Amino acid sequence: MNERILISGASVAGLTLAHWLARHGFQPTVVERAPAPRTGGNGVDVRDLAVDVVDRMGIWPAVQAAAADVHGMKFVDARDRVTARIDTRTAGAIEIMRGDLVALLLENTDVEYLFGDSVRGLEQDENGVSVTFENAAPRRFELVVGADGLHSNVRSLAFGPEERFLRFKDHYFAFADADSALGENRRVTMHNTPGRMTGVYRSGNHAQAKAYFMFRSAPLAYDRRDTAQHKRLLRDAFGGDTFWRVPELLAGALDDPEFYFDALSQVHMPTWSTGRVALVGDAAWCASPASGAGAELALVGAYHLAREIVAHREDHATAFARYHAAHNPLVRKKQQIGPNVRLMVPKTAGGRRVRDTLARLPLMRAMAAAEQLAQSARRRALPDMDAGSAAPHIPHTR
Repeated sequence: MNERILISGASVAGLTLAHWLARHGFQPTVVERAPAPRTGGNGVDVRDLAVDVVDRMGIWPAVQAAAADVHGMKFVDARDRVTARIDTRTAGAIEIMRGDLVALLLENTDVEYLFGDSVRGLEQDENGVSVTFENAAPRRFELVVGADGLHSNVRSLAFGPEERFLRFKDHYFAFADADSALGENRRVTMHNTPGRMTGVYRSGNHAQAKAYFMFRSAPLAYDRRDTAQHKRLLRDAFGGDTFWRVPELLAGALDDPEFYFDALSQVHMPTWSTGRVALVGDAAWCASPASGAGAELALVGAYHLAREIVAHREDHATAFARYHAAHNPLVRKKQQIGPNVRLMVPKTAGGRRVRDTLARLPLMRAMAAAEQLAQSARRRALPDMDAGSAAPHIPHTR
């Protein structure tokens, strides 16, 4: 293998993969549709095995320094009275803004970048992949990896229409910038009506707050690239709410040029590779924002993929198969998002009251402490990059 690999998407997964491949003598090129690195996004968790990945990359101290410093979430009623609190701090884990994590990965990854461009066509043969771009001249690569998110262009080109792989989870969500005065510092404040959630995220280390919206719905027909249409859908869902901070949060979100809206969906695929093309991150297995595990899965999955490519330089089929075997059990676990959705968006007023009662119980704190101990044990399961091929099944999936 001449070791030229194209990675589509300057995402957490794409940049992590590029780092490890470059570190082991490969020549990655990262193509990104955006004209510059994406600095926005919400808070993401670096925990469990992902802590080991960033530590081995040498950026764990920088990740700790950039932590969002959010202590937990609270639920409030229409009069802003607290109905329940949950401490979300986990020993050895860090929450960091996605943009901050991407910036750290970029600083730590010295490869070729093609910003403002996208893959237009892929043509495989037994020796490589011929790639055409929207702007750059055609080029030849030994492997192509799609790390370009839920609506992956590479996945569509290599595997077929996204409708084959996306599973809608009965909700839509949006996030945007918010006035920091609308929420408690170092908290995620959430207000619910049946089937809907409005929230505000206040980092202790960032001046800018974030507004969150989620609502239950049958599938809606819309153009996923039409932001004006997205804002109309959100206004239709929440525009009649005159209680708590909903009007202020909605007005701020609708004025934000970085407003983001999408269906709460997951990606389910029987395999993450076809020939010399593979997928990583949300393109392969999106668990949805409701999982709270997007960054964790991206970091660990990219590490597994890089490790297998390094171990099987002349046998990409074996590398891709072992990557899937090593990482898929964790993906399946994290895609079990039902409890998280019920926590954030109870379907009924009775469900909301049950949620608040359970959140106040000491049992919840005991369960959180037990999970911290389990995470500490699982972290030791991440294999070394240079210690041979990963086993098909590793202890962190237990």
